[in-house]
Amino acid sequence: MNKEKDLIDLLINANIKFTKFDHPPLFTVDESKLLRKNTEGAHTKNLFLKNKKNHFFLLSCKDDTLIDLKKLKRNSIFGNISFAKENYMKEILDLTPGSVTPFGLLNDQENIVDFYLDYKLLKFDIVNFHPLINTSTIGLKISDFLSFMKIQKKVVKFFNFDNYEISHGK
Repeated sequence: MNKEKDLIDLLINANIKFTKFDHPPLFTVDESKLLRKNTEGAHTKNLFLKNKKNHFFLLSCKDDTLIDLKKLKRNSIFGNISFAKENYMKEILDLTPGSVTPFGLLNDQENIVDFYLDYKLLKFDIVNFHPLINTSTIGLKISDFLSFMKIQKKVVKFFNFDNYEISHGK
């Protein structure tokens, strides 16, 4: 499952309601800010990281969250992390730069990527992610997103970027 259409079909089959917005390719949060006048909910940024022990992490947070990799490194969960190289992104998540999304975890057949969602996103009714490609955005209820990930057997852990610690969600 690596195509936007396949993801859309999975969402429909799971009775997940969503809104899809098509747009020119977006590679940064700043570019996306120019196009979101008519979209509601929290917009996200997503980081694909790797540590020196070859553990992979996907972090999804509110787009205006400042992430300090030095502070993340102090958390024993992550260790000495840095951005994962593009070849890992393609090999594991079947994604390209600018398209990183938690939906890419559906392509991680071996479940080797640990996924951490910003606990602040739980305060929003709607969250927005790319649907495996950076030429559209999907908005859906946070509760539906979490249910969908559970249906897909993907574990969602929560992280607090205010104090750089694991959060227990709501």
